[in-house]
Amino acid sequence: MQDRNPNIAGKNVRRAASERAARVPLSAPESVSGRALDLGRRIWRPAGTLVAFALALLLTWHVINGKHGLNVWLEMRTQDKQLQRDIHDLDQENARLRDRIEHLKTDPDTIMIEARQKLHYAKPDEVIVALPADKSDKSQPASASDSKK
Repeated sequence: MQDRNPNIAGKNVRRAASERAARVPLSAPESVSGRALDLGRRIWRPAGTLVAFALALLLTWHVINGKHGLNVWLEMRTQDKQLQRDIHDLDQENARLRDRIEHLKTDPDTIMIEARQKLHYAKPDEVIVALPADKSDKSQPASASDSKK
């Protein structure tokens, strides 16, 4: 009943033994250099992972807080928005002033109003009454300035 070839069975046994030997860890190296090499292999992977993690943290910190990082970018963006608003306000004021200049050059009513206010011009049948200046405009009373002379 045994039709097995003893040579084939022996080869299978040897192959299984060699596979088991490959899976079994090797004993500690005999020499000092071999032990150092083994220690280096065991330590390198965790140390390399730690170094890579530290570099990733350093890069992340630099991206956020560096010379041209996110914080600086956000400050610059806020400053840019404020400057854009200032430019827009100045453009509106310039347009208003250009319009006023154009009216002062061409509109007789605007010219008359400006002449009456600034130059105190009056029409022939009008009388101009000069009122005393407000006391809030003066920095010192008149008596104090006279007493210093």
